Amino acid sequence: MHKPRAIPIGNQTAFSALTPTQPFDYALARGFDAFEWFPDKKPDGRGWEASDLSAAQRHAIREVAQARGVRLSVHARCQAQPLEPPARRLLLEDLRLAKDLGAVLLNIHLSVTEGVAAYVQAITWLLDRSSDEGVDLAIENTPLTTPQDLNRLFAELRDLDSVPIGHVGMCLDLGHANLCPSTRNDYLDYVDQLDARVPIIHVHLHENWGDYDSHLPLFTGPAGVDPAGIRGFLKRLWRRHYTGSIILEQWPQPPALLDEARQRLIDWWRETSTEPARRATVPGRMQRAGV
Repeated sequence: MHKPRAIPIGNQTAFSALTPTQPFDYALARGFDAFEWFPDKKPDGRGWEASDLSAAQRHAIREVAQARGVRLSVHARCQAQPLEPPARRLLLEDLRLAKDLGAVLLNIHLSVTEGVAAYVQAITWLLDRSSDEGVDLAIENTPLTTPQDLNRLFAELRDLDSVPIGHVGMCLDLGHANLCPSTRNDYLDYVDQLDARVPIIHVHLHENWGDYDSHLPLFTGPAGVDPAGIRGFLKRLWRRHYTGSIILEQWPQPPALLDEARQRLIDWWRETSTEPARRATVPGRMQRAGV
């Protein structure tokens, strides 16, 4: 039976870390094969921003990641909201960071405060620029965005003319799906409501109890009581031919919680890949309507 390649699973930078590179150094030491850089500078000075990484540091990170086979991604800073005036400059800086690091993907948040059509119009230039740079673009659900918002978003993207969309997909944030008012405490229902034509190309994994975005490490929240939801989620990814990274969005104490979560995901993905159930036919990247 055909088996997919192992999904790259790793962690992310954190404002709570001692240095911007501490979580990355940990990922390298533990043999993780994915990592995400998230410039998340806080008003009180904690965290880091893109300018904190010099050209020499960016080059060194790129070289060691390529040598170790670590798939890098960049999460655009939270201030880079496409609908706001400063967004273009900030997103260009974050895209440059991705390019300098050799990251394969840039992740941005979806906002529907002004409607899906306005959001699509606001990111059209970014679709062009990220395609030119050879960087995939993932659009992430927030706690306020519903499955229907994502369905409408990708329907509108498929209808665009003369704009590259083959590199565009969804970042499915499971913790955010669990907080969505229409699917609170039922993230599998969120996934099941996503149109099969919505291509999931990136995943953020963390837990909460449906109260707030607490970013609990996997298996320290509800999945620590009953892990069936995580198993069900992996099966849904498998049926969608998922080949992106899984990013554990936390820097826990002790960090060994990352190792434990990652190993369980690896083992369960291997089990899922050997099950006889037929995989659904869904796209791994965006396709235009009728293509």
